[in-house]
Amino acid sequence: MFKIKHVLLLSFTIIALTIAGCKSQFEKIRLSNDVAKKYQEAMRLYNKKNYSKALILFEDLSQKYRGRAEAEELNYHYALTLFKIKDYTTARYQFKSFADTYPTSKYAEECRYMSAYCYYLDSPAPSLDQENTYKAIDALQLFINFYPKSERAADASKYIGLLRAKLEDKAYSNAKLYYDLGGYDVSNYKAAVIALQNAQIDYPDIKYAEEMDLLIIKSQFAYAKNSLETRQEDRFNEAIGYADEFIENHPESKLLADAKDLKKSSIEGIENAKRYLAEVAKNQEKYKALLAKDAKSDTTSKTTKTPIK
Repeated sequence: MFKIKHVLLLSFTIIALTIAGCKSQFEKIRLSNDVAKKYQEAMRLYNKKNYSKALILFEDLSQKYRGRAEAEELNYHYALTLFKIKDYTTARYQFKSFADTYPTSKYAEECRYMSAYCYYLDSPAPSLDQENTYKAIDALQLFINFYPKSERAADASKYIGLLRAKLEDKAYSNAKLYYDLGGYDVSNYKAAVIALQNAQIDYPDIKYAEEMDLLIIKSQFAYAKNSLETRQEDRFNEAIGYADEFIENHPESKLLADAKDLKKSSIEGIENAKRYLAEVAKNQEKYKALLAKDAKSDTTSKTTKTPIK
């Protein structure tokens, strides 16, 4: 038993010493002033896909190789290493810095593309802030402007299309959110109409065009229906106008019946409001109270919320 324990202990000791020896060998190179040897080791580690250790050496060498002929090759692999470990924020900076520093390099085109591509990879989900998405589109378009005949230009255009689709998704979901919140505040329905219209101005070819046009009618209809009777006629008439535009612009739409139903309901809403006002007008005291309520609730028409960004 003692012999077995002794053998096991000896084996663990040998393994530990071996690991420590390997580590000390890397540390020895890292702390060395022999930059040529350090560069050689960094490339060896990079080619063996040991990117985390290669990065440590590249970061140190990037300072020591500044101004030297070898700096171009080193900084190129430094940027690639950052990309390999998925540090896209730092990688895009290094790629752009390389392209700006070495504009005639054989790697310049690739690095300018990779900088833009890192922005693309850092673009968040549609529900989040889209600042990086806008920056990615600008960077990819700038690459196309620099290298219109590049084979990478087609990929850049494809990624721009995907990013714009993401912005369309966000614009549609933001506008729809106003409609969904309408039950809590009537003015949200009017805000939904504005947001939907603005989204279509920003994205004239948006894939949600029919759904958005119908949602404009639904939002305006809900806004009118939940308004005081003194304001309903004008607001229902707006809903009817939007319905007529839908019918004209989407004659073959599967949503056509919904648009027609909303138009019919808006016409009925006007008739009901007129009947109610006529009845109230017979009672002067009740009529004055209605007018006072109308003046006080002017916020339902003046409160126009800024669409969510």
